[in-house]
Amino acid sequence: MELSQIISNCKDCGYRSWAFKNLSPEELKQLNNKKVEIFFRKGEHVCMEGDEISSFMYLRNGLVKLYKTETNTREHIISIAKPKDFIGLLSIFSNTNHIYSITAIEDSVVCFVDLNVIKSFINTNGAFALDFIEKISSISDSVIKTRIDINTRQLRGRIAYILLLFAKHVYDSNKFSFPISRKEVAELIDMSTENVIRVLSEFRKDKLIHIEGKNIEIIDIKRLEKIYELG
Repeated sequence: MELSQIISNCKDCGYRSWAFKNLSPEELKQLNNKKVEIFFRKGEHVCMEGDEISSFMYLRNGLVKLYKTETNTREHIISIAKPKDFIGLLSIFSNTNHIYSITAIEDSVVCFVDLNVIKSFINTNGAFALDFIEKISSISDSVIKTRIDINTRQLRGRIAYILLLFAKHVYDSNKFSFPISRKEVAELIDMSTENVIRVLSEFRKDKLIHIEGKNIEIIDIKRLEKIYELG
């Protein structure tokens, strides 16, 4: 973990129109004075379950996983966040401590903004407050939809879902390197690691995908989509 070498000014940030479009120039100046960008290497923790919530966080670059650790130390992955995602937002106002952990699964840059500044904007800027509420609702809807998509499908449908998720919504390519291990895939879809390995092998034999280590190429996306749709 280290300070990012490329620090952007909030008024020039490419994410401004998406995240802070309703802030005035003076508010953007306040925001810029109360934020820091931190670079996390793959495997480093952005925050841990139980840590005090003191900042609003959004992901500028990279990928992170949000997860809870069960009593037997098994992780339950809640979601994978990609650039432009707010992370930690689900519990930012309902709890004083993080209810899940966040870890980089690729080299990532996270922007931390003093939470008191965000609360001040919500109290004084109605348009920003409404937009912020919409973002929280959208994230909640996305998490619920993801869990439904996973839990209502059999194993082959779940694996197809994960492959399509990374291909379409993360990398925008049928060729990509899996940023998570087979064990983490299992934790994300609530199945055993052995079953994940077995189904990936079946998909390879059926010429749906090509696998070389962590590198994946989807060969027949139409058939994979059909498996996902049928569950």
